[in-house]
Amino acid sequence: MKNQRLLPVVVLNEVDWAEPLAEALIAGGLEQIEITLRTPAALEGIARVAKKFPQMRLGAGTVLEPGIITELKHIGVSFLVTPGINPLVVEAAHEAGLQIYPGITSPTEIETARSLGCDAVKFFPAEPLGGVSMLKALVGPYGHTGLKFVPTGGISPETCGAYAAIPQVEAVGGSWFVKAGLMKEGKWDEITRLTAEGLKLVS
Repeated sequence: MKNQRLLPVVVLNEVDWAEPLAEALIAGGLEQIEITLRTPAALEGIARVAKKFPQMRLGAGTVLEPGIITELKHIGVSFLVTPGINPLVVEAAHEAGLQIYPGITSPTEIETARSLGCDAVKFFPAEPLGGVSMLKALVGPYGHTGLKFVPTGGISPETCGAYAAIPQVEAVGGSWFVKAGLMKEGKWDEITRLTAEGLKLVS
């Protein structure tokens, strides 16, 4: 993830959006995606992207139960993202050999993540929790440990660059360039344009 540093956080309402979305992201220069497990279309959408675009680094987000992780690995997922930190989910991810970014909001949760063997965490929801200043405060005691952070939640084109400027930030997650409205209206060229712009903002 650190090679491109921009992570699209996708809520996929229609299975048929998956392939044109992946094409639009790739056209914009981005070859990674997080599809959240918030809709009935998510699993099939992930499977379609994995089959057609093997170059895409494919993640599943909103992973809440350990029992689904084996299926996710089978259909081509290479990393997992969670809103909070559930030790059972983290342990299942490690057993499956998948990278996991558990969600954290505090030093206590960072300590829990580190004790479970995590080398990266998701700071979520970033903007409501205090944004860049809060993340810098959290990084302070842990910056020397090698722990990496992926902030997501309310981040915009105006704020993503400030997150990316923090050395411990592996990537910045956002949805402004993959909004459901853009996909519903078939504005794939616009997604490509916004993706390319987003990559410049975090580079």
